[in-house]
Amino acid sequence: MTIADYLMLFSVISIWSLLLVNVVLIISGYLYYIKNDKRKIPGIEGEAPFVSIMVPAHNEAKVIIQTVRSLLALDYPQDRYEIIVINDNSSDSSEELLQQLKEQNADRNFVIINTDAETGGKGKSNALNIGFQRSKGEVIAIYDADNTPEKNALKYLVAELVNDDTLGAVIGKFRTRNRNVNLLTRFINIETLSFQWMAQAGRWNLFQLCTIPGTNFILRRTIIDQIGGWDTKAIAEDTEISFQIYRLGYRIKFQPKSVTWEQEPQTLRVWFKQRSRWAKGNIYVIVKNIPLLFDRSAKKIRFDILYFLSIYFLLLTSLIVSDVILVMNALGFVQTTIASLSSFLWLLAVILFIVGTFITLVTEKGEMRLSNVWIIMLMYITYCQLWMVVAAYGLYHYIKDVIYKREVKWYKTERF
Repeated sequence: MTIADYLMLFSVISIWSLLLVNVVLIISGYLYYIKNDKRKIPGIEGEAPFVSIMVPAHNEAKVIIQTVRSLLALDYPQDRYEIIVINDNSSDSSEELLQQLKEQNADRNFVIINTDAETGGKGKSNALNIGFQRSKGEVIAIYDADNTPEKNALKYLVAELVNDDTLGAVIGKFRTRNRNVNLLTRFINIETLSFQWMAQAGRWNLFQLCTIPGTNFILRRTIIDQIGGWDTKAIAEDTEISFQIYRLGYRIKFQPKSVTWEQEPQTLRVWFKQRSRWAKGNIYVIVKNIPLLFDRSAKKIRFDILYFLSIYFLLLTSLIVSDVILVMNALGFVQTTIASLSSFLWLLAVILFIVGTFITLVTEKGEMRLSNVWIIMLMYITYCQLWMVVAAYGLYHYIKDVIYKREVKWYKTERF
């Protein structure tokens, strides 16, 4: 066997190993959805805990009022929650719009914190730390500035938390409210349902593990006090705080009945900036927490660390290597005797991808459409391939940040 053969064999084994892990998560997640759909969410006995809902916002005038109005309309005792909007160094009309809304709702627990270039504008984690200092709740809830949660979203999360002392946090899910705008938003909708929420459900069902998303989740105030707030160097503050919660001995539960609707990028440029930021943020968290693989107290999160390592390093490397070798073999620059086998396994992987992804959509009303099969097929040869570019770009900028010791800045997704 040639060097090209060995590299190709390594790549094929790596890709298929991760593909099979994904299949197991899909099956487990599907079973969890069925089980949870039949399960009645427990009620909140006695007085509901006081909740501080924090909304970090930077130049969000296009969406922030709709978000706050949906939070004001939540089915939760009005005197048992407050809304804190951290208007973080915004240069648009956010401050004026929020003040008008506050005057219209003078009888509600609605706090606006306006920061400037000195105190704010340093990222979501910094904004959350500022808001936390003003908060009063024993439970902290986080929503992004473009969210419209369903009325029961918060109540479902709190009910899970107060009925299980082993839980440090409970997460709901977010859906794509602009999914029918164009082909990109349709891709994002399928990605969200199949590769985020089905994987979350599968990990919870198998390992009692979940990763906090950036929005629609709650956690105990005591946890934030123990860890000293959010890590201001972490762009992916959600993944970072998930690891912290597990190290404290708590679990994070996924309750898919708690739903918020959010706006996703509608152009490739905005999508690329957002996803490369996510990739860079997750790489930071992975590198920071690699030592936990050898820490006995962190055994609960070893799967997650290995999972993220495999996705951002092993899978990325294997996909690039296999693609390069196949192209070079076709051009005659290298010789590999397993090119035909690799092509067959690639085709099989594509079929498995399409079938598995389509199956995950049946858990959502309105998504069981034959047209989604064609969208998934197109998604594989376009959207999924761009992921390699996004991950590589994120890794490149993470390395540059480390070398030049650049300060983390607020990266805001453009709204429409």
